[in-house]
Amino acid sequence: MKLKLSMALLLCAGFYMANAQQTAKPEDTEVWEPVPKVVTPGKYVEVQPPSDAIILFNGKNLDEWVSTADRDKPADWTISGDILTVNKKGGGNIETKRSFKNYQLHLEWRVPANIAGTGQARGNSGVFLASIGKGDAGYELQVLDSYNNKTYVNGMAGSIYKQFIPLANPTRPPGQWQTYDIVWTAPEFNSDGTLLSPARVTVFFNGVLVENNIALKGPTLYIGQPSYKAHGPAPIKLQAHGDQSAPISYKNIWIREL
Repeated sequence: MKLKLSMALLLCAGFYMANAQQTAKPEDTEVWEPVPKVVTPGKYVEVQPPSDAIILFNGKNLDEWVSTADRDKPADWTISGDILTVNKKGGGNIETKRSFKNYQLHLEWRVPANIAGTGQARGNSGVFLASIGKGDAGYELQVLDSYNNKTYVNGMAGSIYKQFIPLANPTRPPGQWQTYDIVWTAPEFNSDGTLLSPARVTVFFNGVLVENNIALKGPTLYIGQPSYKAHGPAPIKLQAHGDQSAPISYKNIWIREL
């Protein structure tokens, strides 16, 4: 009798979870308050990589990158001067050839000065701190024009998308370079695949601390609540979001393994 009852409870729980997933909406996980205070950052200065850094983008080529959709194919974004720009003609997400565990990452990004749109449709991209699958699977640090642009605060620049809002909003105006300096501690898993310790991340945005060693709830989800599934070291991914009317650019990307 106890076995039958347990099986019935498991079936009911499974049905409830499946039904909840089907009825969930993106808006369910949007947070709109409190709105982080606006902070004017210091003057932009391009940061030179230290001697032990791995240069992921040097302004010359994409030798360190591949297509996320097919890792046997080279990354198909546009390089002009020392700047890397999302390919509007279907280049898709790109990610590093190498996989990383714990690291310090520096990158610089820019929303075009002529950006249009509002909310999430305004210079949307993302840095996935560990890419654990094709598409938009992984742990996303949001890239967005958040200069006088209202959106849900766990989806603004500096947020861990749909999980943690930034401590402040130090976004520079469109057309100016923004910097992210990130310390990533990968999640650890037990031999049976259960979570031993969660991923943790610290983020400085234009020199301002916006995420302070926070423990992530799991990989990013657009709909529903995140949860962990065991994985090992992973690539870093840059997102080619559908909002490409004025695509995002990146430069000066380097990493230090910890």
